[in-house]
Amino acid sequence: MAMEIAQAIAAAKNGDKQAFHCLYQQFIGRVYAVCWRLLANRQKAEDASQDVFIKVWQQLPAFRGDSSFATWLHSIATRTAIDIWRTEKYLRLTDSSDELELAEQAVACSSNEAPLEQAIQRLPAQARAVFVLFALEGYQHQEIAALLGIAEGTSKAQYHRARQLLQEWLADE
Repeated sequence: MAMEIAQAIAAAKNGDKQAFHCLYQQFIGRVYAVCWRLLANRQKAEDASQDVFIKVWQQLPAFRGDSSFATWLHSIATRTAIDIWRTEKYLRLTDSSDELELAEQAVACSSNEAPLEQAIQRLPAQARAVFVLFALEGYQHQEIAALLGIAEGTSKAQYHRARQLLQEWLADE
């Protein structure tokens, strides 16, 4: 029988690895989805997901429950993926051949995904990150600017660019 989330959190805070495994099983899909959308690379998303759960294990004793566990975990996942994104220099402007290769890789890796998900993966890195954070994760442009180290106006412009590209691509299908 699956352990209740609150019980699993309490037990995992006390070092119960089986309880933590239950939390991992419950939330890995959501964590991976955030990482995949931001990083557009399966291996990096898998690595980021593992990093998230390492951080959660380390920080769990400090979790006070002021927000829901899912919200707290989601925040760690988003910040971890963004840190990796920055470290890997995804913010740099890529030349068109790199962008095309990334788009082809994303489409090939996500052949089973919905058309919108595929289109999101085709977006240029910065536009994709802004779109995911604003439209899917609910961050405001001011927060996105701080997270990505860009101007708020740049965040708004990248979001507008992403929406235009998605509308074009989805209209063609």
